[in-house]
Amino acid sequence: MNPRFIASSLCAALALTACNGRGPKGPSTKAAIPKEVAAEVVANMDTEAAPCEDFYRYACGGWLDATALPADEPRYGRFHVLRDRNKEALRTILEQAAAKGADDKLGRYWNACMDEPGIESRGLETLAPVLREIDAVDDADALLAEAGRLHRRGVKVLFDLAVEPDYERPELNIAYLGQDGLGLPDREFYVSTEPRMVQLREAYLGHVARMLTLSGLATDAAQKAAADVVALEGRIATISVPREQLREPERRYNIVDRKALDAQVPLAWTEYFTAIGRTELAQVSLAPKEYFPALAKEIQTTPIATWRSYLRWHTVHTAADHLPSAFVQEHFSFFGKTLRGQQAIAPRWKRCVDATDGALGELLGQDFVAQRFSPRSKEVALEMITEIESAFADGLPKLAWMDPSTRTAAVGKMRAIVNKIGYPDKWRDYSALTIADDHLGNVAAAIGFEFDRNVRQIGGPVDRGEWEMSPPTVNAYYNASGNEMVFPAGILQPPFFREDWPMAMNMGGIGMVMGHELTHGFDDQGRKFDGEGKLRLWWAPEVGTRFEERTACVDTLYSGYEVQPGVHLSGKLTLGENIADLGGIKQSHAAFLAWAQQHGVDPKSEAAPGLTHEQLFFVSFGQIWCTKSTPQNDEVMALTDSHSHPRYRVNGPLANLPEFGDAFSCQPGAPMRPVDRCEVW
Repeated sequence: MNPRFIASSLCAALALTACNGRGPKGPSTKAAIPKEVAAEVVANMDTEAAPCEDFYRYACGGWLDATALPADEPRYGRFHVLRDRNKEALRTILEQAAAKGADDKLGRYWNACMDEPGIESRGLETLAPVLREIDAVDDADALLAEAGRLHRRGVKVLFDLAVEPDYERPELNIAYLGQDGLGLPDREFYVSTEPRMVQLREAYLGHVARMLTLSGLATDAAQKAAADVVALEGRIATISVPREQLREPERRYNIVDRKALDAQVPLAWTEYFTAIGRTELAQVSLAPKEYFPALAKEIQTTPIATWRSYLRWHTVHTAADHLPSAFVQEHFSFFGKTLRGQQAIAPRWKRCVDATDGALGELLGQDFVAQRFSPRSKEVALEMITEIESAFADGLPKLAWMDPSTRTAAVGKMRAIVNKIGYPDKWRDYSALTIADDHLGNVAAAIGFEFDRNVRQIGGPVDRGEWEMSPPTVNAYYNASGNEMVFPAGILQPPFFREDWPMAMNMGGIGMVMGHELTHGFDDQGRKFDGEGKLRLWWAPEVGTRFEERTACVDTLYSGYEVQPGVHLSGKLTLGENIADLGGIKQSHAAFLAWAQQHGVDPKSEAAPGLTHEQLFFVSFGQIWCTKSTPQNDEVMALTDSHSHPRYRVNGPLANLPEFGDAFSCQPGAPMRPVDRCEVW
């Protein structure tokens, strides 16, 4: 889940314990567990495993033993089970829309995507004008102009353009230019000398050559162009800043006006901004600032023919999944099979559900919400968030490393969080987006529609009603600039949540996710933003120092976790997510105990066969992370993902929560109850 909060003043005072916002009974879900649900929970467990040795195995062993990794997945877990269930519902919606005829925008987009014969017969017809534009690029000015046109098509070349709130004036949108333009997942894939990375680069070189051949180049020319492209990307990788360094907001926020931009980064910015439709842009933020002068030098010293090959490769690469089957299969062969160990490509219908959701997510989401998300579910979810926020506020006085003024400010920020549940209050208007019978044309039109909508907002007010995810998405996020938490309807489903499930399961499932997103507001990045979303130091300096001492413990702990032999997690890259996991389980557990006390439920009484209510809470938490994965995918994720491996998203937080050890009577010194532990929030 990614860092992204209802200006909800749960109570006016900022007292830490006197006002906690709870109603007389709290969320009204029940304590009893239906027999069939209890049976599924127990079946997913390995009750022969020792919970104090490896709780992930104890909670997930039955599921792991009974579940085969699907051939079309490099990674498959309970998130993916829910994602597939949602996709089945979306498929039905889209097939019904398609039956309505050409006037239905959803149906027309779906039909064009599913029309494989039409895609085959069209070939490169839709892409040909773009490739001709690229062939006409003859100098650095034309390169910047073409980069702008390609950005509008979703092709990531040279750098990235994002429209986001100004970190110091979060009520206004500004343009952020960031490092980008690599074909492999991360700079480490280019600079590492590990044998696996060397082999991957060799395979990547062959893949680029084959894709360029498919695009119309002669074999010899394609091989030469591929070698030039991979070498160029290697140089771009060396001037790129490591991913973990870009986690620091200060590295991403460097405002320059147009005069300074032209002086510091001597490129044809007028041509670029004209191409994206915003010639008059007065300022941008460089993220990071040192990347762009180095990129300008690379543009000035690299032959223009190499840049044409680079643009051609990235254009074909971006479009590959929407082109004839030869492109689809070649793209999958490297990025699916070689890179991630995936054995088969996903069925066409799944890929078309994803494409339609990406293009028309809030239109598709309206039907999904109507079918899959009740008003009562929204009420219960919001009640749960209130309980978790109260648990967070109640816990602050127990943190000896904080001082009174920082505690008060932290509660003030929490009270200002905006909670968005299920779906946006106002749906996006797609009336200006034209959908035809050409699938690749539709993909480009939808990307251009969204690009133009974003670019128009540069320099204008931030729309606080907008969502960054579509309603069917199985995910959630906290946005620091908006101080908001967002929980789409797609994740407010079993096994994370059901309005009539026992509170132990709901709090262990979606409750932990809620606590996780809340903690993002106070992790090593979120803590640098205040309750209004401003990048501002609001902590006492000595409190910040003590915070960093605690996060260093988390960094060291997770850096010691091994996901494959010789492949460790990066404690720095995953630091924010690990802080959120540690805080999330602590806050949701405290909220569950508060609910149990309010409702007269003994947490130590039996809830399911062999499990107390409190133990069921922890098992429910563990089971949302049950996951199988290929070794190749584990390695890619360790290098690129800010989240830890699922095993350590369970065992890491629980081993550092004393209440877990109490619930399962773990002896001090056991793997799940170490003598030394990390605690931040």
